[in-house]
Amino acid sequence: MVLVAPPALLPLILRLPCNSPQPSQVRTVPPLATSYTVFHIVGDLVGLVDKLGIEHVFLVGHDWGAIIARYFCMFRPNRVKALVNTSVTFYPKNPARKPMDGFRALFGDDYYICRPNRVKALVNTSVAFYPINPTRKPMDSFRPCSMMIIISAGTWIAQIDTAKLVKRFLSSRSPKPPCIPKETGYRDLPDPPALPSWLSEEDVNYYAAKFSQKGFTGGLNYYRYLNLTWELAAPWTAVQIKVPVKFIVGDLDLGYNIPGTKEYIHNGGFKKDVPLLQEVVMEGVSHFLNQEKPERQS
Repeated sequence: MVLVAPPALLPLILRLPCNSPQPSQVRTVPPLATSYTVFHIVGDLVGLVDKLGIEHVFLVGHDWGAIIARYFCMFRPNRVKALVNTSVTFYPKNPARKPMDGFRALFGDDYYICRPNRVKALVNTSVAFYPINPTRKPMDSFRPCSMMIIISAGTWIAQIDTAKLVKRFLSSRSPKPPCIPKETGYRDLPDPPALPSWLSEEDVNYYAAKFSQKGFTGGLNYYRYLNLTWELAAPWTAVQIKVPVKFIVGDLDLGYNIPGTKEYIHNGGFKKDVPLLQEVVMEGVSHFLNQEKPERQS
């Protein structure tokens, strides 16, 4: 999630309730999987800012939105007044190791980000041959099966209950990385725990309905092209973020508990890459701190 706003409106926007009315329409995702590099996404944000007639913005980024906000500051610092990032810290580009190789080294092959490009062979060996339909593309036949995830990314397939998956992710307070069991995927996950006070069944049903309409392909394509982003961003290796930045994270956040992250944040590495940095660690708070403790974040 990335929030852009004129500086004068930021204090109001940060205090909007989490259950503010949502737009009824969901934007169609780009059809090309290669349209999900940070260059495309930052380009979309710059286009949005231009369309709104805003010259300088405050950026607020959460999770992968924090990464996008970071790249926005790298590519177009002249447009950014300040940045607040939550949950996911800045990771300087390692020119010797691609992102997916780094994730596998840290968490193994079952780590959820590492799975989009796996098991393509499974599709080829477990599905019978069908003759070509000259009037319909294969993906147009698959799309009505709203619970089949990332088939359009050419990867693994899992039949899941979307609401159950949403509950599982949003309710988790485990600092361990989410992994996908090789044999069953997410199909046999146990029932999620009771919903936290900040998450209602209405919220879950809303998110599940939207994912059921559009699928998970858009977001997962971003993972699929992390290595391409790494290659294209080579000219920005070791570039500092020189806008004022506040970083907020919960001590139970899985990102904060990635090996080496605490040392990077607290031993000077983060400050070296982001000279105008302030960091805040919220005790007893997990990944979705913007919903779990919105008043404290604001």
